[in-house]
Amino acid sequence: RYAYLIYLPGPWIKKAEIDGRLEAAGIEKVYVFCVNDGAVMESWKKDQGLAASELIEFVADTQAALTEALGIMLTGEGKPYGAGEGPNYALGFHTKRCKRSAIYVVDGEIKIFEISEKGPNGEVDPAGDSFPQSSCIENVLDLIAKL
Repeated sequence: RYAYLIYLPGPWIKKAEIDGRLEAAGIEKVYVFCVNDGAVMESWKKDQGLAASELIEFVADTQAALTEALGIMLTGEGKPYGAGEGPNYALGFHTKRCKRSAIYVVDGEIKIFEISEKGPNGEVDPAGDSFPQSSCIENVLDLIAKL
């Protein structure tokens, strides 16, 4: 059995590694990915205080291939923001970005796929910044425990 988590980080992932909750949940590896280059991802890992972590790896999705395959593209044509709105305004319409999400995979099968894009009352936030709860590690660990 091989269990891993594909995740966009929050401040709680390091704590969950330190206090053993990731290991207790049977997670053998955490892959943090986003549409960026390898140097940025390596710097981000260091910035999050995870440089020495062997459990948590930061991976660059340089061409957005994984993001597109998973259907979690945030920006670009046909997406929730217009050319001059949200991340498209800040990053450029051509820049591909992924939605805040957490994916739990066991033996190659997706068991949990959480995307933070809506609030508790149906508020829309495609970037997941205002309502990250569904993809935060606490929620994912709760969902894993219920499997």
